Amino acid sequence: MTSWTHDELTRIAAANELDIAPRRADGTLRKPVIIWVVAHNDRLYIRSVNGPDAAWFRGTQATHQGHISAGGVEKDVTFVDVPHDIDDALDAAYRAKYSYSPSSVAHINSPQARSAALELVPS
Repeated sequence: MTSWTHDELTRIAAANELDIAPRRADGTLRKPVIIWVVAHNDRLYIRSVNGPDAAWFRGTQATHQGHISAGGVEKDVTFVDVPHDIDDALDAAYRAKYSYSPSSVAHINSPQARSAALELVPS
Protein backbone atom coordinates (compact mmCIF):
# COMPACT_ATOMS: atom_id res chain seq x y z
CA MET A 1 0.00 0.00 0.00
CA THR A 2 1.33 3.44 -0.96
CA SER A 3 1.59 6.16 1.68
CA TRP A 4 1.15 9.90 1.53
CA THR A 5 4.30 11.98 1.51
CA HIS A 6 4.63 14.34 4.44
CA ASP A 7 4.05 17.31 2.12
CA GLU A 8 0.92 15.78 0.52
CA LEU A 9 -0.55 14.83 3.88
CA THR A 10 0.11 18.26 5.35
CA ARG A 11 -1.30 20.16 2.37
CA ILE A 12 -4.43 18.03 2.01
CA ALA A 13 -5.10 17.96 5.75
CA ALA A 14 -4.81 21.76 5.92
CA ALA A 15 -7.28 22.30 3.06
CA ASN A 16 -10.81 23.21 4.13
CA GLU A 17 -12.33 21.41 1.17
CA LEU A 18 -11.45 18.48 -1.05
CA ASP A 19 -12.69 17.78 -4.57
CA ILE A 20 -13.48 14.11 -5.04
CA ALA A 21 -14.27 12.34 -8.30
CA PRO A 22 -15.01 8.60 -8.11
CA ARG A 23 -13.97 6.52 -11.11
CA ARG A 24 -16.68 4.76 -13.14
CA ALA A 25 -16.38 1.13 -14.28
CA ASP A 26 -15.30 2.35 -17.73
CA GLY A 27 -12.39 4.26 -16.17
CA THR A 28 -13.79 7.77 -16.60
CA LEU A 29 -14.15 10.11 -13.65
CA ARG A 30 -17.49 11.29 -12.33
CA LYS A 31 -18.06 15.01 -11.89
CA PRO A 32 -16.12 16.18 -8.80
CA VAL A 33 -17.96 17.15 -5.65
CA ILE A 34 -16.67 19.18 -2.72
CA ILE A 35 -16.42 17.50 0.68
CA TRP A 36 -14.52 17.85 3.96
CA VAL A 37 -11.38 15.88 4.80
CA VAL A 38 -9.56 15.18 8.07
CA ALA A 39 -6.27 13.58 9.04
CA HIS A 40 -5.78 11.06 11.82
CA ASN A 41 -2.55 9.14 12.53
CA ASP A 42 -0.98 10.23 9.22
CA ARG A 43 -3.96 9.01 7.21
CA LEU A 44 -6.72 10.92 5.43
CA TYR A 45 -10.43 10.30 5.94
CA ILE A 46 -13.68 11.50 4.44
CA ARG A 47 -17.34 11.02 5.31
CA SER A 48 -20.53 11.48 3.38
CA VAL A 49 -22.71 13.91 5.33
CA ASN A 50 -25.72 12.33 3.57
CA GLY A 51 -24.62 8.81 4.42
CA PRO A 52 -24.24 5.85 2.08
CA ASP A 53 -27.12 6.97 -0.16
CA ALA A 54 -25.23 10.03 -1.48
CA ALA A 55 -24.50 9.68 -5.20
CA TRP A 56 -20.78 10.42 -4.84
CA PHE A 57 -20.44 7.84 -2.05
CA ARG A 58 -22.24 5.18 -4.09
CA GLY A 59 -19.80 6.01 -6.88
CA THR A 60 -16.85 5.22 -4.62
CA GLN A 61 -18.31 1.80 -3.93
CA ALA A 62 -18.49 0.84 -7.62
CA THR A 63 -14.74 0.69 -8.29
CA HIS A 64 -13.14 1.95 -5.04
CA GLN A 65 -10.98 4.20 -7.25
CA GLY A 66 -11.02 7.91 -7.97
CA HIS A 67 -9.19 11.21 -7.99
CA ILE A 68 -8.89 13.94 -5.38
CA SER A 69 -7.69 17.52 -5.38
CA ALA A 70 -6.96 19.58 -2.28
CA GLY A 71 -4.30 21.97 -1.08
CA GLY A 72 -2.69 22.01 -4.51
CA VAL A 73 -2.32 18.22 -4.51
CA GLU A 74 -3.87 16.15 -7.30
CA LYS A 75 -3.85 12.40 -6.69
CA ASP A 76 -5.45 9.17 -7.79
CA VAL A 77 -6.74 7.31 -4.75
CA THR A 78 -8.24 4.08 -3.56
CA PHE A 79 -11.27 4.35 -1.26
CA VAL A 80 -10.97 1.99 1.72
CA ASP A 81 -13.77 1.27 4.19
CA VAL A 82 -13.00 2.52 7.69
CA PRO A 83 -13.23 0.32 10.79
CA HIS A 84 -15.68 1.79 13.28
CA ASP A 85 -13.19 1.65 16.14
CA ILE A 86 -11.88 5.06 15.01
CA ASP A 87 -15.28 6.77 14.74
CA ASP A 88 -14.74 8.76 17.94
CA ALA A 89 -11.27 9.87 16.82
CA LEU A 90 -12.66 11.04 13.47
CA ASP A 91 -15.49 12.86 15.27
CA ALA A 92 -12.85 14.72 17.30
CA ALA A 93 -10.81 15.51 14.18
CA TYR A 94 -13.88 16.98 12.45
CA ARG A 95 -14.80 19.00 15.57
CA ALA A 96 -11.27 20.40 15.85
CA LYS A 97 -10.80 21.26 12.18
CA TYR A 98 -14.26 22.61 11.42
CA SER A 99 -15.10 24.19 14.79
CA TYR A 100 -16.26 27.34 12.97
CA SER A 101 -19.40 25.43 11.83
CA PRO A 102 -20.81 23.46 14.79
CA SER A 103 -24.10 22.59 13.07
CA SER A 104 -22.29 21.18 10.04
CA VAL A 105 -19.94 19.21 12.31
CA ALA A 106 -22.97 17.71 14.04
CA HIS A 107 -24.14 16.42 10.65
CA ILE A 108 -20.74 15.03 9.61
CA ASN A 109 -20.51 13.27 12.99
CA SER A 110 -24.03 11.80 12.79
CA PRO A 111 -24.58 8.02 12.75
CA GLN A 112 -25.58 8.32 9.08
CA ALA A 113 -22.29 10.01 8.13
CA ARG A 114 -20.24 7.70 10.37
CA SER A 115 -21.63 4.77 8.38
CA ALA A 116 -20.18 6.29 5.19
CA ALA A 117 -16.55 6.88 6.13
CA LEU A 118 -13.63 6.15 3.85
CA GLU A 119 -9.87 6.33 4.04
CA LEU A 120 -8.10 7.90 1.08
CA VAL A 121 -5.09 5.82 0.05
CA PRO A 122 -2.84 7.08 -2.77
CA SER A 123 -2.83 4.77 -5.79
